[in-house]
Amino acid sequence: MKRSRIQLSDHFTYGRLLRFTMPSILMMIFTSIYGVVDGFFVSNYVGALPFSALNLAMPFIMILAAIGFMFGSGGTALVSMELGMGHRERACEIFSLIIYTLIILGTILSVIGYVFAEPVLRLLGATDEMLPYAILYTRINMVGQVAFMLQYLFQSFMVTAERPKMGLAVTIAAGVTNMFLDWLFVGVLGAGLAGAAWATVASQTVGGLIPLVYFILPNHTKLRIGKTHMDGRALLKVCTNGSSELLSNAASSLVGMLYNHQLLVYAGSDGVAAYGVIMYVNYIFVGIYFGYTVGIAPVIGYHYGARNRDELKNIFRKSMKMILTASVALSVLAKLSTGLLVHIFVSYDAGLTAMTVHGFRIYSTAFLFMGFNIFGSGFFTALNNGLLSAILSFMRTVVLQVGSILVLPLLFGLDGLWSVIVVSDGICLILTSCLLACNRKRYGY
Repeated sequence: MKRSRIQLSDHFTYGRLLRFTMPSILMMIFTSIYGVVDGFFVSNYVGALPFSALNLAMPFIMILAAIGFMFGSGGTALVSMELGMGHRERACEIFSLIIYTLIILGTILSVIGYVFAEPVLRLLGATDEMLPYAILYTRINMVGQVAFMLQYLFQSFMVTAERPKMGLAVTIAAGVTNMFLDWLFVGVLGAGLAGAAWATVASQTVGGLIPLVYFILPNHTKLRIGKTHMDGRALLKVCTNGSSELLSNAASSLVGMLYNHQLLVYAGSDGVAAYGVIMYVNYIFVGIYFGYTVGIAPVIGYHYGARNRDELKNIFRKSMKMILTASVALSVLAKLSTGLLVHIFVSYDAGLTAMTVHGFRIYSTAFLFMGFNIFGSGFFTALNNGLLSAILSFMRTVVLQVGSILVLPLLFGLDGLWSVIVVSDGICLILTSCLLACNRKRYGY
């Protein structure tokens, strides 16, 4: 007997939670994996210097892409709440307005990013040797930046439209495109860093345009792109709801820039390369937490809009238990697989391999805390409380991480830099727990 499609309005058991969120979890993991492919081919086929330049440029690229996260998470919270309230037509109007606004804003930001790539990269600390590579990679990426933003936006809205499996299929299509073209351009044709960048642009185009066409054409979901009107209040709500995701991603990029600066001081270009490898592996593990949060957010928003407090309480309790289990499992797995994962990227350099393995073994302890902080921020976003979500993101990614990056290396040297995320996420977990406890009666979870 064929299983019925899970809907936002359903009651969620552990099995239904896993079935509904698993496509989003796999989507985030796969996104992380195919993002890692660039690093693999550049590191192994082009060299350590272009690899360091890629890692230096990536925070700037991701700051712009964070606009897509903001519109996706903030828009999902508002649209799913409207659906829960039974306002389908208004939900579609807001959805359409979000898409049109993002395309216009993304185009403007892409042009700005292309024009000002050189001064920004110099500001980030690019050396004369790294600068040409960093500029090349950044400017090519600006070509696909709008599609990149749309890709991240639709990862959230595919779940809201009750099509998480389609979202996963699109992500896989984009990933396979990236992997194949990385192999062809870099591994076979020897196109170097430019080849890796164009492979990324092609994959972003696939990931952004397929969902765009799907929602423009007639479909069987509750959402479709069509006529709309300017609604400043709705856009403001979307931006405030998603401000934590924008802040988190933008701040993470800024923190990455500061991290790279400190690493250049304490360990040179090898330190930047080691940090790049750690981040690639980190994205895969953290993708599980983000995937679950993206997958469950529309459900939370829907039941909040429908004033179904019993289901909110059910979802919250089950989510906390699942995150606890995942946190312990991922932390242990990271410790056991460190050598193998690092060896994939930098096996050509024994010294760099040793530095990266040592750094990641310290860093991976943070997986015990990250999941709760990521879910806590996403939970408040889904409840349309952008303020509390932004407070958590600001404290975690700005105050605590920046403070740790500046202070810990003074006390512990390079090991202090590898410990930054452990300390900042550990402290933030206390704040997350307090905010969740203090607001339980207000929202009824």
